[in-house]
Amino acid sequence: MIPHDDDAPVLDPASAEWISALTAAGRDREAGLARLHGLLIRVAVHELRRREASSAVTGAELDDMAHQCAADAMLAILDKLDTFRGESRFTTWAYKFVVLEVSSKLGRHYWRRHPTTLLDAEDWERLPDRFGVDPGEHAERADLVKAVQRAVEETLTDHQRRLFTAIVVNQVPLDALVSQLGLNRNAVYKAVFDARRKIRLFLIANGYLDERRQGR
Repeated sequence: MIPHDDDAPVLDPASAEWISALTAAGRDREAGLARLHGLLIRVAVHELRRREASSAVTGAELDDMAHQCAADAMLAILDKLDTFRGESRFTTWAYKFVVLEVSSKLGRHYWRRHPTTLLDAEDWERLPDRFGVDPGEHAERADLVKAVQRAVEETLTDHQRRLFTAIVVNQVPLDALVSQLGLNRNAVYKAVFDARRKIRLFLIANGYLDERRQGR
């Protein structure tokens, strides 16, 4: 009787085919690697193009970065192949490695082009537009800017203040901030969302925004 390994993952047919090809020998493995590499490049290109507006990575630079992301993701996938347990499809599992590489490389790319990001008066003056405030809502935009600055100082935690200033005021891309600070994307997004909510409530309480616009 052949012993049964109760801990062995139960894979869907497509995932099992991927694992079989990538753990085979000779030409079968080479074919599997080539197929995986092609898939990872397509995913990387798609993800880079999706973020193109905020990253300014285009053309040949985008293609080059896609190949870098695919190559590094492939190494990571092969290194962790024995950890794949089949909780999701193999391709879904593999996509995550590419997305992580894209985020990491876009973050480093930003800081190479912007070694310092200064907070100047011009940035604060444009803040009402970035915050979704119509110039017509308040006659004195300078007062509104000062109110937002006061809200930032008085209502936000140090962590929220740092992230809000970087992303909303200085418009540092999320990938770049995550790369620099080593934070989780979702955690950064939530912190900035909470900061915006606090600031909006402050502006409403002090008469700078109509309460009917609170949900915007």
